Amino acid sequence: MSKNETFNYVQLVFIHLIIGLAIFFVPVVSKIYAILIILVGYRYVILRKNANNEALYVAAYLVAAEVFLRMTEGNFFEQFAKYGVIGILIIGMFYRGFSKNAVLYWVFGLLLIPGVMVSFFTLNFETDIRKAITFNIIGPVTLAICAIYCYERRMTYKQMISLLDTFTYPLMATLVYMFLYTPSIKDVVTNTESNFETSGGFGPNQVSTILGFGIFLFFVKIVLNSKTTIIRYINILFFIVITFRGIVTFSRGGIITGFVMIIVVVLLILWYTKSHAKTKVIGLVVFGVFSLVGIWLYSSVQTSGLIDKRYANQDARGREKVSKLTGRERLIASEFKMFLDNPVLGIGVGKNKEYRLETTGVDAASHNEITRMLAEHGLFGLLALVILLFTPFFLYLNNRQNIFVISFLVFWLLTINHAAMRLAAPAFVYALSLLKVNFIDENETSLSRESAV
Repeated sequence: MSKNETFNYVQLVFIHLIIGLAIFFVPVVSKIYAILIILVGYRYVILRKNANNEALYVAAYLVAAEVFLRMTEGNFFEQFAKYGVIGILIIGMFYRGFSKNAVLYWVFGLLLIPGVMVSFFTLNFETDIRKAITFNIIGPVTLAICAIYCYERRMTYKQMISLLDTFTYPLMATLVYMFLYTPSIKDVVTNTESNFETSGGFGPNQVSTILGFGIFLFFVKIVLNSKTTIIRYINILFFIVITFRGIVTFSRGGIITGFVMIIVVVLLILWYTKSHAKTKVIGLVVFGVFSLVGIWLYSSVQTSGLIDKRYANQDARGREKVSKLTGRERLIASEFKMFLDNPVLGIGVGKNKEYRLETTGVDAASHNEITRMLAEHGLFGLLALVILLFTPFFLYLNNRQNIFVISFLVFWLLTINHAAMRLAAPAFVYALSLLKVNFIDENETSLSRESAV
């Protein structure tokens, strides 16, 4: 069995390395890849009638591929991944239902409507209203659909590990493309700003977000899902590479988030595992720490010490920067003011940038979903945030077997504070915290096939 698992894993790794290679040399392959994800994924779910949560696996794969598709212009439109995730989960719910207890997330969805209505009256006449509303509301809508699908849906621990495994394959293709795009880091790093060249030519903030999540995923694979020596070595290699490439994007948010997730899951693993298993976990953690030190030293050499200055909040000359959040403090403060000036209904979805430009002369986005929700939705946004923040913790009290819950919430909360919900990842990963995970024997997997209704 181990030989078969090793062969299957190596085969999947090889396929995704080839995908990354092919897209770099023949860019149009990225469009074909995007089409195949949708066609093959939807067919897979429909043929199996979502009997074993196939929809969740397809959605996870699409979420992990989103940045790669954007990076390589494989997206047919900007929100391709979000619409794809919404569609596949709706199909999944059509076949296997959803929990009637997910009413809070229906309420969450309804709380978004007043802000949309207000925007019709507040947005400027020259603004493309449909585009402005869609761009800002599609992230929360994706979260609502994902949450309704996942709410108290039963999964086994083995299925959860397999789901996390699914995330990693598109990241392998991403890493190959990024390496080919920028084989030499030394040649392109000249300052301490976020670097597009080391990020595959795409937004460093978003690339850092998904790579940071990947750092967490490969660490989990090393600790919990490396059944053979070959698989463990492959996972260790990817952990080292993804950590290095994540660090040299010079975008700190996603990388810090990934390591906070690791710290949280390690503490929970140590808390729940028996004493004889803790030794192995601690050994792997120690190895991880030494690896991180080595990766950081290598990154420092490759960037001529500029990465050290970046994380120390210094410029290329070693002078400390005035802002610790690259100027976002002022933008966040302006959104709080919008909320205080319009506390009930907010200023309307999509009005944020217009309002800031009109009142402060600054044309920029804060990339902070929390303050954006308050500014654009007012009191309704505040209630929506309360639902999002507290519901997973109440569920966790009754199902502590999902050891990833806190890590998932950390990813969502930290990500929406520096990258908003421009990616589908924070919405989908948040929803995974609502799953009901059970440690059961493989002979009892029929539980996972029961409808959630």
